[in-house]
Amino acid sequence: MTPDTKEKIQYSTAVMMIVSAVALAFICFFLNHYKIADSVLWYIAQALVYAASIFGISLAINTKMGQVKNDVKQYVDNELNKHNNEKH
Repeated sequence: MTPDTKEKIQYSTAVMMIVSAVALAFICFFLNHYKIADSVLWYIAQALVYAASIFGISLAINTKMGQVKNDVKQYVDNELNKHNNEKH
């Protein structure tokens, strides 16, 4: 499984959870005389927590990897500059 496939699966399940939560809320609201049951609210909360964790973890990892890449690039550039200055 490639990393691309893994991300697609994560994002698609997160989106499906949000869609299912919204759909269930509307169905319950209109079929239950404009009241939403506690169990439906619990499901909506769990679906939103799941989706938020998927999107948040991906964002945090991508941000951290970007910082690490910048730090490594800066270190390598500094070392190359030092090496080039010592030769001249």
